[in-house]
Amino acid sequence: MDYDNSKPIYLQIVDLFYENILSKKWLEEERIPSVREVAVMVEVNPNTAIRAFNYLQEQKVIHNQRGIGYFVSKNGYQLVLKIKKQEFMKQLLPDVFKKMGLLHIEIEEISAAYQQHIKSLDHEEK
Repeated sequence: MDYDNSKPIYLQIVDLFYENILSKKWLEEERIPSVREVAVMVEVNPNTAIRAFNYLQEQKVIHNQRGIGYFVSKNGYQLVLKIKKQEFMKQLLPDVFKKMGLLHIEIEEISAAYQQHIKSLDHEEK
């Protein structure tokens, strides 16, 4: 995994978990890799992986079943969706709006580009 120095590594691992949940690679109530497996997979110290797991448990995205392992929570997908939407709206969208203003890009241009993107994804799936 390539890490960004501007964000703590454990939060980048959290983002990886979020991506796996949102892409439905990991489903609700499904067992996920262990702390050690994650540490090896992303090449970090197990203590860093534990921080990510603890953070995700505090957010109620995952839960631990003693002796069995960690699982995506029953409503984990919806929780992650809500978290990531809020993050997008508060952190990324203001920058997008600023750049749109500087470049005189209208919302209709963005909408057309998005529709074209969706069409290209549909063609890739077929």
